[in-house]
Amino acid sequence: MPATHEVTNQVPDLVGHDVAADPPLLEALEREGAGWYRDELHAVGRLAGSATAQGWADAAHRNEPRLRTHDRVGHRIDEVDYDPGYQELTRVAVEHGFAGAPWADDRPGAHVARAAGYVAWSQVEAGHGCPITMTYAVLPALRAAPDLLAQYGPGLTSRVHDPGLRVPSTKRGLLAGMGMTEKQGGSDVRANTTVARPDGEIYRLTGHKWFTSAPMCDLFLVLAQVARTRSEAEPDPRGGGLTCFLVPRVLPDGTRNTFRIQRLKDKLGNRSNASSEPEFEDTVAWRVGDEGRGVRTIIEMVACTRLDTALGSTAGMRAAVSRAAHHARYRSAFGKTLIEQPLMREVLADLACESEGAVALAMRLAGAQDRAQREQAGGAAQRSSTHEHEAAFRRIGVTLGKYWICKRQTAVVGEALECLGGNGYVEASGMPRLFREAPLNSIWEGAGNVNALDLLRLLAREPATLEAYRAEVLGVDDRVDAGFKDVEAELAAPEERGARRLAERMAVLLTGALLVRNAPSAVADAYVGSRVVGDHGHAFGTLPRGTDVGALLARLPRTETSA
Repeated sequence: MPATHEVTNQVPDLVGHDVAADPPLLEALEREGAGWYRDELHAVGRLAGSATAQGWADAAHRNEPRLRTHDRVGHRIDEVDYDPGYQELTRVAVEHGFAGAPWADDRPGAHVARAAGYVAWSQVEAGHGCPITMTYAVLPALRAAPDLLAQYGPGLTSRVHDPGLRVPSTKRGLLAGMGMTEKQGGSDVRANTTVARPDGEIYRLTGHKWFTSAPMCDLFLVLAQVARTRSEAEPDPRGGGLTCFLVPRVLPDGTRNTFRIQRLKDKLGNRSNASSEPEFEDTVAWRVGDEGRGVRTIIEMVACTRLDTALGSTAGMRAAVSRAAHHARYRSAFGKTLIEQPLMREVLADLACESEGAVALAMRLAGAQDRAQREQAGGAAQRSSTHEHEAAFRRIGVTLGKYWICKRQTAVVGEALECLGGNGYVEASGMPRLFREAPLNSIWEGAGNVNALDLLRLLAREPATLEAYRAEVLGVDDRVDAGFKDVEAELAAPEERGARRLAERMAVLLTGALLVRNAPSAVADAYVGSRVVGDHGHAFGTLPRGTDVGALLARLPRTETSA
């Protein structure tokens, strides 16, 4: 090669490392009661950092899902073909218990272990996490239909990935999806027009859904309006209202249920994962929960999916910051590596601070999930004051975490991409895929306004959630306490127009309190001194003077490779 093409000062590929070599994540794992999972988490982390897993992720995005509506002779089949890499990513997630397995695991901390593994493994590729999350979330909703839970629960909690549309009872493992929103309503699911008509023990659905991801799942939870009719021309005014239903793709007798996929969405990111628009016509469904109680039935499902959006956004941030730090450790400019340059150090330290806050909050929420669900499963007689606190805290904490962590992902990934300069804008760096993925979790399961309004509803209807929040936040740091006093005036008479500001301030105060309790003082002081006290600019790299930058940089994920 001519001397003009000599390659120098380029950064080696970030491959062959342990994604779980992440001090804040490992500390949170121990703190929230799943230290027994540490060795398996490192095994997941090493696989996540391997060339094999990264190859699967790259192939899954380059070879996007393809819809086949008919077979070669004209039968309607409505199947979606995925790249083998997508199936491998899903297989690993299922085998390691990131789908429904924690619900069948009696070990304390099972949901925490699952959360840590989800954070590590999602850094490889986020799209396959959609069916993993929905399978995890569908199980608590099925408690409202014990017969259906007994029928499908073993497959949903299995650690075997068994792709392909077949009779569910013949499969070694099942995946679940959901179909809630429609084109005319979006998050306003009460505007849904899909109709469910009783037919003996089943219902028959007619209508459509606007966003139904992972359409090759085995079964779906679907919302529809129950319409009882005296005749086709004369609606019965006693219609049952919005109700939750279970819709399998294949019926027990082996016939295909009507699930006509009209098209796949052409999305900004998340392109390995198929999102579809299905149409129902006399589609067979079984009721989950009481008629007219569809929203209440899926509340537990939504709590789980929102937890996963916070975990997924945490993963996206840590992946981006890891890449930025790796680049800075190897790239030189003006006689020093970038990580030795004062201004780059400030930026990376600020990114480390923000993403560590996300780890602390997301994993605290996973701990609340584990403890609340464990005692709930034991029945009312076994519930303790700890359960009541954890359950109440989970309700408000997940709402705040979903709102704020997901909001911060786009900002963090964008700044991390800039740390690579022009190299970060090139697909081969991996940063563009992370950037395209970044806005998704803030939209999925209710965009920012929806979560901010949910916060107001919680404060009005469930005062125990605010008391649980107070117990988490107050009494650990005078600066956090002072910040809460500023919020109390808004809490006395919260207004819709200020709901976003309230959600942000409450999330920041909670994160600050968690870091004061659990992180090194340098990290806690940097976060509280910039985010809570307010001495922080609009861009990253504006931490308060006197911040121990070196201590924050030491908390970054390690990117040393095995090569």
